[in-house]
Amino acid sequence: MNLITAVMLIAITLSVVLAVVSFWLPQMNPDHEKLSPYECGFDPLGSARLPFSLRFFLVAILFLLFDLEIALLLPLPWGDQLSSPLLTFSWASTVLILLTLGLIYEWLQGGLEWAE
Repeated sequence: MNLITAVMLIAITLSVVLAVVSFWLPQMNPDHEKLSPYECGFDPLGSARLPFSLRFFLVAILFLLFDLEIALLLPLPWGDQLSSPLLTFSWASTVLILLTLGLIYEWLQGGLEWAE
């Protein structure tokens, strides 16, 4: 018996055993809560045009900006194309300073405050 046949036999046996055991296990009795759909905290049976806070949108945009920052800064240590480590450091510092200034501006404008 070669290796492939043994692996196939084990896989088929395991599949049959798991299928048989799943029929023997007790079935759960679903209730109203388990049968109702859940869509991110919103009632799926209500109106689709509920008011949505603009602050959630602003936080999502800020998250995307900082996520893009990480995507740009993570490969920098392996960036052999740049001529010197000083150029790499200055480029990374420029990106960090610009994003920090943008975050400070957003903070001072009150875009990160939840209570009015």
